[in-house]
Amino acid sequence: MSLPPSKRVRVILNTDAKNEADDQYAIVHALLTPLFDLHCVMPAHFGTRKSQTSLKDSHDEVIKLLDLMELNGRVRVVDGATGAMPDERTAAESEGARFIVDQAMKDDPRPLHVAFLGPLTDMAAAILMEPRIAKRNVRVVWIGGGVWPVGGNEYNLSNDIASANVVFRSGIEIWQIPKPLYRVMAVSHTELRERVEPQGAIGKYLVDQLIEFNARRPEPFEHRSLGDSPAIGVMMYPECGTSDFRAAPEFNALMNYEHTGRNGSVKVYTDIDQRYIHEDFFAKLARFHRGLGEFARFDG
Repeated sequence: MSLPPSKRVRVILNTDAKNEADDQYAIVHALLTPLFDLHCVMPAHFGTRKSQTSLKDSHDEVIKLLDLMELNGRVRVVDGATGAMPDERTAAESEGARFIVDQAMKDDPRPLHVAFLGPLTDMAAAILMEPRIAKRNVRVVWIGGGVWPVGGNEYNLSNDIASANVVFRSGIEIWQIPKPLYRVMAVSHTELRERVEPQGAIGKYLVDQLIEFNARRPEPFEHRSLGDSPAIGVMMYPECGTSDFRAAPEFNALMNYEHTGRNGSVKVYTDIDQRYIHEDFFAKLARFHRGLGEFARFDG
């Protein structure tokens, strides 16, 4: 599919790739989406509760995926910060945050989508480093935040609450996919074995690592929510779910929403077309395995 540049969607994908087992599916989906000008995949930290080297873990996982798809060297990989912001005024500077600033300040009529599958550390750093980007044509797509309107414990938010406050107070455009929504993206082990595992080395790895991750959990189950995939879906097709605009909140230490009325607005998704997102991924992966697949544009 040959698309003119004006029809392509500008994307930076920020991912805490080794945190669980679902980021991997979203990363591969993005790589195989020809609609995207994928400027980079940006490995991100995921705190210190699971690992003391979480950024490195995410970086190594991204490289592993690219190796399995024979794309290493073709896709720009730019690391984010090694950890959370120390406070709401101090940027956790990184090559990744500088890359976001550079892309946001380019003169391009198309919106820049910066999708976060984990904490908002690198977006907050970019805003603190260059506040003008909050007024640029930038959309922050975030998998994170608790149940509206109260909030509460949510993993991605917990790994950098300060960064979420910086981003939500900034006035930048935000598309939020909160916890109740990203948890409904379930697939079963059997479905994955039938639809993903036969699709070459990358398909087998995606399924094996997910089942192995589940086996380490204390409770028995044979499903997983591919909770990061909605970020890919809404960038491909913004109307693949129902959403509305709400006053942007802030977050307290308990991760509850504080509705101050002082900030801009946030687009909150309240349901999502699970079938569209999963089936698009399955089809793209199958075509990739047969040698018919197309890719995002990696040099945009």
